Amino acid sequence: MRSSPTSPPQDRRTGRGRRTRQAALVAALLAVPAAVALPGPANAAAARTYVVVYAGSAQSARAAIATLGGTVVSENAKVGLATITSTDPAFEAKADRNAALVGAAPNSPIGYAVPDAAGTGSTDPGDSFTQKERDSSRAGGAPSHWGPPGKPTPAAEPLAGAQWDMQMIGATTTGSYKSQPGNRGVLVGVIDTGIDGTHPDIAPNFNAKLSRNFVTDIPTDPVSGEEMDGPCEHPSCVDPVNEDDDGHGTHVASTIASPLNGLGIAGVAPNVQLVNIRAGQDAGFFFLKPTIDAITYAGDIGVDVVNMSFYTDPWLFNCTANPADTPQQQAEQRTIITATQRAVGYATAHNVTLIAASGNESTDLDHLSSDDTSPDYPYPQSGTAAHSRVIDNSCLSMPSEAKGVLSVNAVGPSKRLSYFSNYGLTHTTVAAPGGDYDDQYGSATFRTPGNLILAAYPKNVASAVGDIDSAGNPTTPFVIRDDSKGVTSYYQYLQGTSMASPHAVGVAALIVSQLGRPDRAHGGLTLDPKTVTRALEQTATPTACPAANQYPEPQNAGYAPVCQGTVKDNGFYGYGIISAANVAKLR
Repeated sequence: MRSSPTSPPQDRRTGRGRRTRQAALVAALLAVPAAVALPGPANAAAARTYVVVYAGSAQSARAAIATLGGTVVSENAKVGLATITSTDPAFEAKADRNAALVGAAPNSPIGYAVPDAAGTGSTDPGDSFTQKERDSSRAGGAPSHWGPPGKPTPAAEPLAGAQWDMQMIGATTTGSYKSQPGNRGVLVGVIDTGIDGTHPDIAPNFNAKLSRNFVTDIPTDPVSGEEMDGPCEHPSCVDPVNEDDDGHGTHVASTIASPLNGLGIAGVAPNVQLVNIRAGQDAGFFFLKPTIDAITYAGDIGVDVVNMSFYTDPWLFNCTANPADTPQQQAEQRTIITATQRAVGYATAHNVTLIAASGNESTDLDHLSSDDTSPDYPYPQSGTAAHSRVIDNSCLSMPSEAKGVLSVNAVGPSKRLSYFSNYGLTHTTVAAPGGDYDDQYGSATFRTPGNLILAAYPKNVASAVGDIDSAGNPTTPFVIRDDSKGVTSYYQYLQGTSMASPHAVGVAALIVSQLGRPDRAHGGLTLDPKTVTRALEQTATPTACPAANQYPEPQNAGYAPVCQGTVKDNGFYGYGIISAANVAKLR
């Protein structure tokens, strides 16, 4: 991923990374989804926790686990997966050799979310899957209050003038909002760090009854002793379903479905319902077990579309037999691939359309060559560190490369492929606005917050990281305060493929609203994922590969990604840039 000297806030779900509560990390702008892991037992030296995937019947697998000295703690029978504990340090190796099991993976942080435009060292708002890191240079010398960078159009939301992203895809009061704002019977799941269900610009569409939190806060890493999520906010260390102590999930949810209520902004589908299906730690990690549980839960409750702006750690790319990895590491990666694919298959069979961010490494996913960032957990202090590997296209980034998952690239205000976005002809479904801090070189908007994506920001997070002062006024131009109707709410600018994916999710929700049929099992509407996919592709605006270099700015000197394909389907834009306006015309 490319980046400039100082970086703006980035999305943390598409660019590997984790967000921490420390100000220094907030400036980091790279984000990665983390695999979910349960906290280890009190006596971590005596027992370890693993996620085990069954090869065949549950009965045979349970017997094998017992024979190997493991104890089942919890089980997801839908996909043949269990969390177990064992005091045998060789359990993982033995499980890999047992015919009743696919393998075992340590139940520890595997991924995280961070701001989406930061992985290359730029001043951009950083696009990393799950870590929202802001450059500290943005906090100094800022006015106490920043206003929106544009005037709202008549009847539009107060900050609509700042939403170039919605204008690009036709999600406006004169576009899709007019005839298809979304149906209340459509459920959109957000698998992320949580959703601030109390935010004034989310609360009207937040479904608390169906929302679930599959993670338990981990104050400190049980292996290295380094701080992870920090002190628990609640005695149980399990956050309520309407809480987001990171901000990434709230930004994603707001882009999808902030309502038309005269406050702040509006999302792509302002009338659908949002379901928080939390699988990310406060620190940004997405462990395997919570991630799998979240995906299968979406299928159980009748969710129509799910956003996944993250990758499962600790491997950016999962290789089944890379010689640079130990046998245990190879088994762990096979376990992640198999478990994720099973969960995806289960959800799609239950009419859930799964959409993911392609990633923020500025990488051609059709021509992989190396990975020097994996594994990103355990922390280096524990003695385990990432190592350089030669990789190829057989190595998969999960869940975005799972069969049945739609992958979304990011574009900036000029419609160029965002400098941080991954791409690739065989990996790209569509493209969507994701922000690009370095876009529009030579203009007044170059390297300004307005080049990013504006969406809801939890007040508690803004206060904790110093983005607002004690009086509630923004301390950085990347945060906006809105006091419309006497209600105070906050919004932040982020960039990343994590920001692009929710735009596509919102359009998919409009497709279900427009073409869906009654869901007899759960109520509301439902639609086959294949039909949703076809409609998303057919309504996208075909966008040809660029004829010349689109990165003249010095921050990205020498960056020249190669776009392959035709105007109808290519590695930068897939079938095109999504269009809410075109979906509203479907019959």
